[in-house]
Amino acid sequence: MSDMKIGIMQPYFLPYIGYWQLMNAVDRYVIYDDVAYIKQGWINRNRMLLNGKEFLFSIPLAGASSFKNINEIAIALVKSRLLKTIAQGYAKAPFYDTVFPLIGDIINYEEQNLARYVTHSIRAVADYLGIKTELVLSSEIDKDSSLRAQDKVLDMCQTLGATEYFNAIGGQQLYSREEFLSAGIALRFLKTNPIVYQQFNNKFVPLLSILDVMMFNSVENISAMLVNYELV
Repeated sequence: MSDMKIGIMQPYFLPYIGYWQLMNAVDRYVIYDDVAYIKQGWINRNRMLLNGKEFLFSIPLAGASSFKNINEIAIALVKSRLLKTIAQGYAKAPFYDTVFPLIGDIINYEEQNLARYVTHSIRAVADYLGIKTELVLSSEIDKDSSLRAQDKVLDMCQTLGATEYFNAIGGQQLYSREEFLSAGIALRFLKTNPIVYQQFNNKFVPLLSILDVMMFNSVENISAMLVNYELV
């Protein structure tokens, strides 16, 4: 059997560089869209630079609830305000003229379903960054939906023929190497190394949205960032 590296993450809106590192490191990346929505999480919001400081931006939602799955929630329509805020923050950034039209297409995408809206943004950014990983929606995988937590992830990995499962470093408390190994799957955790770049003439603010990375860096430079991590 050939090697098959799998990553599984919820659909976050314009997430930080580590999300894209994980996607780039695997063969198949599962967008986990049929899991419960977490309020105050990163599904519909992230952080950007505004006036030299981090600023939390978000996509307003209609009827959001932790009793609903991500793919059962709708977004509200106040997109122009978010675009104006992004323009205010980045109009003088070196790659603004290239990146802002892409971000405009993402934000103005005509879709009310939160999961599909965010998935579109993920595909658009992945294309821009040249990430060739196959993207799969968890809601389209034939799996045992009665399972929970690690067991459900393990079931998806087995269904997709995984030999290795990659997760973000924060998942170390959630997953057992022994449980995965007993299923014939090696468990790896991706730890992003410190990444620093010029943000105007300000003191560097780390771990902002990929939006910030794209505004200040060429695709070539970002490609180097995508492999700047350790596997533990």
